[in-house]
Amino acid sequence: MYLQEYLIFLAAIVVCMIFAGYASYRVKVAFAKHDRVRASSGLTGRETAERLMRSGGISDIKVGKTHGKLTDHYHPTKKIVNLSQSTYDNDSVAAVAVAAHEIGHVMQKKKGYVFYNLRTFLVPVVNFGSHLAMPLVLVGLIIDLLSLAANPSLGFYIALVGVALYGGTFVFALVTLPVELNASRRAKEMLIAQGVLSQEQIDGAGEVLSAAALTYLASMLTSLVYFLRFLTRVLVLFGRRK
Repeated sequence: MYLQEYLIFLAAIVVCMIFAGYASYRVKVAFAKHDRVRASSGLTGRETAERLMRSGGISDIKVGKTHGKLTDHYHPTKKIVNLSQSTYDNDSVAAVAVAAHEIGHVMQKKKGYVFYNLRTFLVPVVNFGSHLAMPLVLVGLIIDLLSLAANPSLGFYIALVGVALYGGTFVFALVTLPVELNASRRAKEMLIAQGVLSQEQIDGAGEVLSAAALTYLASMLTSLVYFLRFLTRVLVLFGRRK
């Protein structure tokens, strides 16, 4: 029984790894393809980010440069949008699409986008919960084995709290998906509205952003598989003695 369960888990993880690899490949191919096409406005990633923030009435966010390729990210607490070397001084369709995506996150924060706020709230909760998940399951097992409580199900309930905390990683990945998709939608709207890309070029930008979204989908599916594996093991551990 255990071997069958483990083989199913292993097969699911292999499928997730293949999908993640495919998503990563799609991002690289899409970026390389549209990195050869110059944006109609001639703006670089940095200039695009600055223009979009000005048009959105944002003046307190800086645009910085970070090492690597496609390592772009928005750091809200430090009030900075860090653009990678492949984006910062690059005036290609791919580069301005990535830069606009990060400004999409800036606009989400400004406008109070519900899923963005939820993801922000979940960050410390997930970090805290991931450290407590396994200890709570172990405490639940000990109580269940030694029958230290008047309520014989107490150990099981404590273990389930640990499972729920472990599941926070999946919930975070699940919430991240609409956040990223919404940021990409905002990016395309801003690129057209501010004349950074022509109508003909916006499809190329969308291709880059859609490929990037696949990586978040792969991450969510992987988190789901690990959560289901953890839940199954806890249920089996308790179920064998009941």
